[in-house]
Amino acid sequence: MSESGAERTGEAGPGGAVLWWWERRRSVALDGALALASAIECVVQSVVFAGRTGLPVVPTALFGGLAGSVLLVRRRWPLAVILVSIAVLPAQMGMGMAAVGLYTLAATEVPRRIIGVMASMVCAGTALVTFLLIEQDAGLREHPIPMWFKPFVAALFAVAITLPPVLLGMYVRARRRLVESLRDRADGLERELGLLAERAEERAEWARGEERRRIAREMHDVVAHRVSLMVVHAAALQAVAPKDPDKAAKNAGLVADMGRQALTELRTMLGVLRAEEKPREAAGAAGAAGAAGGEPESAADAAARLAEIAAAGRRGARGPKLSEVASLVDQSRAAGMAVELSVEGEPRGYAAQVESTAYRVVQEALTNVHKHAAGAAARVRLAHRDGEVAVQVLNEAPLGGGQHGAPAALPSGGNGLLGMRERVTALGGGFVSGPLDGGGFRVSAVIPDRDRSPAAPGVGLAS
Repeated sequence: MSESGAERTGEAGPGGAVLWWWERRRSVALDGALALASAIECVVQSVVFAGRTGLPVVPTALFGGLAGSVLLVRRRWPLAVILVSIAVLPAQMGMGMAAVGLYTLAATEVPRRIIGVMASMVCAGTALVTFLLIEQDAGLREHPIPMWFKPFVAALFAVAITLPPVLLGMYVRARRRLVESLRDRADGLERELGLLAERAEERAEWARGEERRRIAREMHDVVAHRVSLMVVHAAALQAVAPKDPDKAAKNAGLVADMGRQALTELRTMLGVLRAEEKPREAAGAAGAAGAAGGEPESAADAAARLAEIAAAGRRGARGPKLSEVASLVDQSRAAGMAVELSVEGEPRGYAAQVESTAYRVVQEALTNVHKHAAGAAARVRLAHRDGEVAVQVLNEAPLGGGQHGAPAALPSGGNGLLGMRERVTALGGGFVSGPLDGGGFRVSAVIPDRDRSPAAPGVGLAS
């Protein structure tokens, strides 16, 4: 039985394993000093005892020194130290050895009943020896003393020798348990913080991905629609320039206007991106300062910062509104497409993201008509409902059976429908797209107004 696990197993502690059950050099020095002091005490007391009883001095002194040096193994066998101290109590020696042995035993993880039994044996033996010494004192016999005085003094002395080391050992034992529990709790918290940091890093990576996808959608919506109309107008300009210079000039003006609009929207997007770079550069400088000697940015702070950047980007970019759908339809009509716009219900103010998403759905659907169904008639329907807005874009079969008959073939990256679906589903709405039986195509979306209706809507409009 020992005071620590390292002492039981002989593992090296902070100071390195020196000998057997000691884990530190200072433990060896302390136990050696205590054993030496105990041996000297027992030798002195054994010489006095030999002179009083007539026993040989040298053997008695050697026995006393050997008994006192047992304190050297107190960490390994504290019970043996206490039993030896009880055995030499009749020779009136080993009081210090008994006190140190009781402290060591009380500080270990042995059951309390064993500590109580050993402490009771030492207390009873000390009280008995003290009482006998008082009885043999000739000076006390000459004075009248009450009968209770001698047992009281013996018991008081025994308790004074036994109780303090036991209480001190139990205090050290409780303190060690508390420290170990706090250390275990700190280790558990460290593991939990590690897991939280990993999850925060995953959230940060997800936020970065979401931001990249948002920017990609915006760039696609800004560039694809405007450039597609510019290509259509340029093709028409090329066709009519020799025959109708006035119409060619008009088409050239439309191309210039659309180019300016595309540049304006691109500048807006780039301005948002540059605004987002400023907090990132500041965070990078803070991280460099932390690496130089301060605290580095945690993964949770990085995730929160990325979320703020994304929110700032969404606030900073002025999205289009539903009221601009009519202008969008007029642009397609100017490009030669037959487009019909119908609005159901009373228009009202929606959340900015709702209006922007509905506009982008119409824009991308019309762009797809320009790309894949040139010359086909299209119909745009907006329905203002309670807590939601529904959008549907239908186009007929393209002239010539497909895009191969179009006067200006436009490339497609295949991201338009995916971007529309991501936008709508991100707001909790429904999105459906697909070909019609007659050869046309349908794009349908229902977008809930999050400020008005938290419920998920149905999908589609009645044809």
